[in-house]
Amino acid sequence: MKILSVAVALLTLPGLALAQCGGGFSAFKAGLKAEAMTRGIAAATADAFLAPVRQDPAVLRADRAQGVFQRPFVDFSRRLISQNRIDTGRAKARQWDGVFDRVERAYGVDRTVLLAFWAFETDYGSFQGDFNTANALVTLAHDCRRPGLFRPQVFAAMELFASGDFDPRRMTGAWAGEIGMVQMLPADIIENGVDGDGDGAVRLKTSAPDALLSGGKMLQHFGWRAGEPWLQEVVVPATMDWSLSGVGKPRPVADWQAMGVRARSGALANLPASLILPQGHKGPAFLAYPNFDVYFEWNQSFTYVLTAAYFATRLGGAQVYDAGAPEAGLGPDQMKRLQTKLQARGHDVGKIDGILGAGTRAAVQAEQARLGLPADAWPTPALLNQL
Repeated sequence: MKILSVAVALLTLPGLALAQCGGGFSAFKAGLKAEAMTRGIAAATADAFLAPVRQDPAVLRADRAQGVFQRPFVDFSRRLISQNRIDTGRAKARQWDGVFDRVERAYGVDRTVLLAFWAFETDYGSFQGDFNTANALVTLAHDCRRPGLFRPQVFAAMELFASGDFDPRRMTGAWAGEIGMVQMLPADIIENGVDGDGDGAVRLKTSAPDALLSGGKMLQHFGWRAGEPWLQEVVVPATMDWSLSGVGKPRPVADWQAMGVRARSGALANLPASLILPQGHKGPAFLAYPNFDVYFEWNQSFTYVLTAAYFATRLGGAQVYDAGAPEAGLGPDQMKRLQTKLQARGHDVGKIDGILGAGTRAAVQAEQARLGLPADAWPTPALLNQL
């Protein structure tokens, strides 16, 4: 799921987001129209856009039922990465070689990165979602869980409607309002949409050149650094200071080498890198370079991001990762118990949802260090018992 950082920052100020969500759905739509007019959208345009919009309970059910993200990295990645997806990805790379050349020249984004997103988001365009997009966006804006993300997207969709590029009755996509082969939200389409096939329009649902060039431009907009890697599998020593590991803890590669971290194949890049241990120090290990951070602008799930980044390396010829022998993790109910205990100790773990997100990982690592356990951010039954 993409994020619109400025809008999120504005609409998630204390007290503001809740004032712009909930209540009766008809009254909420009236409020959207009023705000649309302050944004320069004509009243007739807002009326025509909102008239067919209905609240969609299926969207809310999909938003609440993201249990797949409770799976650990090894299980999740094996579920998403199949030989068929690899073979299809390589065939798509050949089919659209000229388009990928243009993406790499214009935006510096490696073709394998876009191929991985194309695969995971819509299975290379074969299933782009069948939710009514206008219904989805307005339903999620009305819901008080993340109005700061979705309310701005409603107005962006109105802008697309005003320009003839969005039909609120017929536009379909993912449950979260993303559209097209690489699943972009309306505001991202306005800012980064590219007419890749030269037909005078941006058609992300039907034109692979449009979708791929738009995706490449969006990644560049998010901060992608041309010509640099994003992820590399490494081998770690049996013992080291595991508390140094984790997303957002970059160190010079020379420091990791001095600690005994080695590339599993090839040479390490001379860039700052964070050591990622998705299932602890006995499981797979990766160095994440600065471009890895850009993935979180596309999707905020750690497991999804790591899997997408790893799949891109596989499409580029990397070997299957060494799964190692990670210690047993926690089931969803155990994870919720752990999050509750961590919260009681003053840690900000976000929602008690059974998902090992960034907040839970940081809290786990802190408690492991306090208890004298390997501080690798991988929650185990032993940690749960000690808490």
